[in-house]
Amino acid sequence: MKKVMFYSVLLLLVASCSMEKLYQMKQNRKVYPFEQVDFQELMQRYMNKEASSGKTIEGIYSVSVVVTKKGKGMLDSSERERIVVRKENYSKVAILRDHSSTGREFLEISLDKDRLPSYSVRGEYTGMSEANILVYSHFEPRGQILTYTFTYDQSKDILEGVRTEMSGQSEITYKLTYLKLNPDRGLVTHK
Repeated sequence: MKKVMFYSVLLLLVASCSMEKLYQMKQNRKVYPFEQVDFQELMQRYMNKEASSGKTIEGIYSVSVVVTKKGKGMLDSSERERIVVRKENYSKVAILRDHSSTGREFLEISLDKDRLPSYSVRGEYTGMSEANILVYSHFEPRGQILTYTFTYDQSKDILEGVRTEMSGQSEITYKLTYLKLNPDRGLVTHK
């Protein structure tokens, strides 16, 4: 009886170890729709970053969105604008300087899920001639790339991006607001 119990426990231990190994192998083979950056690469990017003079957009941000729709009403010809979607602090992202030769200045990584084997690069930023204007390319899961024009308010550590598109007779405007959470904004918090 003791031998049967011993072998049962041993079999259970071996099965649990192999299940964990099987999960890791499945994650390694998984095909992701976005460029992946693992924790080692994130640390390497952080350690290799240049000491920046002044403020930079690098950091961890809370993201909010407001979508408005502007168009003419059916019964009257006056133009109306209404808010279609408003989501406050719906996502958390990290923006890091990119030192690779891809041509982008910064990359954006979603931090919505914890303890992943790698993190998806969800967007990239390229600066324009003026210091506080950036072009942001956001990568959608089905391969679509959405382009926003961002401005950076250094005094408040806020990024604001706008994208406008036409849908029939209506104009839809997407406004993203990124509020920097880290590095510390100098806010005093009481625990």
